[in-house]
Amino acid sequence: MNNDVAKNRSKSSMFQILLLHNDVNQDVSVQETEKVNFYIVKEHLHNGGSVFITSKDNQKIKYSTKAQNNYAKARKNIGFLFRQYVRSS
Repeated sequence: MNNDVAKNRSKSSMFQILLLHNDVNQDVSVQETEKVNFYIVKEHLHNGGSVFITSKDNQKIKYSTKAQNNYAKARKNIGFLFRQYVRSS
């Protein structure tokens, strides 16, 4: 397990930077890079644009089966309570 952590830390992160322009065409510039150039981000924001930065790494969230079962039970209970409320109205 320690080898997996070391491998993940040694990998360089890739970022995807979307620069949304505030013009009639609503153009979008996409950059993929290992380092975010905050000078470009700052200038783009200063000029009225929007910026969205996301990581390109594989980020999969694993939910436990217990959490999934609890969620399913909660949805079922709320549905049951709602149906009872509707019937009594």
